[in-house]
Amino acid sequence: MKTMAVDVKSLIQEGAELTDRALEALIPAADTVPSSIHAAMRHSVFAGGKRLRPVLAMQAGVTIAGALPKGIENLGAALEMIHTYSLIHDDLPALDNDDLRRGKATCHKAFGEATAILAGDALQTRAFEVLAGLDCPPVAAVGIVGLVANAIGTVDGMIGGQVLDLESEQKKPTPELVEAIHRAKTGALIRVSVVAGGVYAGAQGDDVARLDRFGRKAGLAFQIVDDVLDVTADSAQLGKTAGKDQATEKATWPAVYGIEQSRRDAAQLIEEAFAALAPYGSRAEGLKSVARYLVERKN
Repeated sequence: MKTMAVDVKSLIQEGAELTDRALEALIPAADTVPSSIHAAMRHSVFAGGKRLRPVLAMQAGVTIAGALPKGIENLGAALEMIHTYSLIHDDLPALDNDDLRRGKATCHKAFGEATAILAGDALQTRAFEVLAGLDCPPVAAVGIVGLVANAIGTVDGMIGGQVLDLESEQKKPTPELVEAIHRAKTGALIRVSVVAGGVYAGAQGDDVARLDRFGRKAGLAFQIVDDVLDVTADSAQLGKTAGKDQATEKATWPAVYGIEQSRRDAAQLIEEAFAALAPYGSRAEGLKSVARYLVERKN
């Protein structure tokens, strides 16, 4: 892995390949009994995601340690399992009711609702098993488990954000509501990916605070761009059904601020995120390049 992000696409590809090798080893084979659940888990995990959360964790580790910490790919794999579990559940008929994810049939369309629910549950459970066995000091592993659990919980976490998102449908969105949803539903897992990667590499005190500040701003920028893409890109580009936010009258950044202001806000947030990394100099170039990619991506 490079510490200078001259070619961010290569950097992300390298991180994704490292993550995929870890996922391949950590998730039971499709023919392991009971085979239906393992096939469903693999269907969604290996459907072609960019692995941005693992890559953020890896580059946060580089920012703190100066080089890629040994074994951090297992942390990345666990984060990707949690992200995929959230997507499986988010696509269910009771929630967003989507047929397409990462360009493939959603898990419930391919395997049925019951198996999809259990596949999401199984990925989350396996993720915490992996986190508990990370190759880092026990105090760091315990800290990471707590950070991740909090980030996917109900108070300012992913599940709480999902609830706010569901309850906001067909209501007039306010700036306060949209920001609360985005910081929790999507931003919390991005933020904790950055912080956990740093903690894995030995971050404490001020380092954790800086990474947290960076992650909060980058996470919000990511979701703003996601909102914009839902309006401006088509399903083939996105790998999921475009226009869903408008169709269900979701509370989104463009619904409150418009597309052009949303793009400006995302760019400003990334600049503010970069300021938090100033003390790390060139060691943070990889992390900054991935954050820049978050707001410049087209899908």
